[in-house]
Amino acid sequence: MTEYWYNVNTHEVEEDALSDWSQLIGPYKTREEAEHALEKVRARNEAWEKGDDDE
Repeated sequence: MTEYWYNVNTHEVEEDALSDWSQLIGPYKTREEAEHALEKVRARNEAWEKGDDDE
């Protein structure tokens, strides 16, 4: 099964982790989920800063 990763340096989605792990967020099941990786990270950071750990 293919896994998708978001590369924080290139801002591209990669299939099957082509880059060094330190540059990647994932894995995700779909390309679309990986494309929205930074949005998810931002939302989690905001929730953490507010002390809301419901997610």
